[in-house]
Amino acid sequence: MRQVRSIWNGAISFGLVSIPIKLVNATENHSISFRQIHTEDGGRIRYRKVCELEDREVAQAEIGKAYEDADGTMIPITDEDLAQLPIPTAKTIEIVAFVPADRIDPLQMDAAYYLSANGVPAAKPYTLLREALKRSQKVAIAKYALRGRERLGMLRVVDDVIAMHGLLWPDEIRVPEGVAPDTNVTVRDKELDLADALMATLGEVDLADLHDDYREAVEEMITAKASGEQPATTPSPAPGAKVLDLMAALEKSVREAKESRGEEPDTKQTGTKAEVRRISPRATPKQTPGKKSTSTATKKTTTTKKSPSESPLPAKKSTRTTKKTTATKPTATAKKTPAKTSAKSPAKSPATKATPRKRTA
Repeated sequence: MRQVRSIWNGAISFGLVSIPIKLVNATENHSISFRQIHTEDGGRIRYRKVCELEDREVAQAEIGKAYEDADGTMIPITDEDLAQLPIPTAKTIEIVAFVPADRIDPLQMDAAYYLSANGVPAAKPYTLLREALKRSQKVAIAKYALRGRERLGMLRVVDDVIAMHGLLWPDEIRVPEGVAPDTNVTVRDKELDLADALMATLGEVDLADLHDDYREAVEEMITAKASGEQPATTPSPAPGAKVLDLMAALEKSVREAKESRGEEPDTKQTGTKAEVRRISPRATPKQTPGKKSTSTATKKTTTTKKSPSESPLPAKKSTRTTKKTTATKPTATAKKTPAKTSAKSPAKSPATKATPRKRTA
């Protein structure tokens, strides 16, 4: 491991076993920092530490710590005062328990450190604790003091090194009250199936392949401006459309994810019913043929009215009857009308035909 300056020296207390160690930061910040300047002339803006009573700037060596009381009174606290506190973890990482790793809530995770064996005598007990953690497949819960306060930590094995994650105390985790949606939402099985399909399509990723695109873009912009060039501009992404159909959005997401990976979309799994359903015409049967049949039947009835053997009144009643029947059952009217017309054949006497029509009416 590259030599890194230790930030704390102490020991791991493992029962009666003491393991001298050095605490080293396990993470580093790669964010690009900026300075504040006066926009008119580019001059640096600096913060100076000024004593309010003397109205003058003071050096770091003159600055101490104090606790501000409720009434504004300052109570000075020295490093000697803190060193005399009866805290057994002031210079010791005291292991208090061993628990399965899944018992630790990720919300409690804080800063990460590497624990380095401090000296040759520490190699054997360090290796013993490391191998014990490996074989038990558990993590160690410990208490330690750092930067003026006692903290909670979790020890686990990373490669051949014991790492420690600072943990927040349980009472430092806020209860997520009022954060979840306050409306009752029902998720259908089909929506869950599509969400599962999308998760399976996106698959896994090697975290080592991920990088900070924003930081790279800032570095390119700084390089361009330093050389007097105009920074390259990239088009802003189009705003996402409002999701109106969750199923359609999920189906489209699955298709696009598969296409980006060079896979053929599975129409059985993702389906395209949502799109077909939007463009398909209504399944209502057309009434045009029925209307033509009614028109034909009406024409035939009108032709029958012109027969000299029938009186005008029965012919009008026959027409109204045809209309009522057509409104209810168009197809049946088209079939029945020709039969009535044939019954009005000139071969039969007019008197015999007129009497039954009156009775029917």
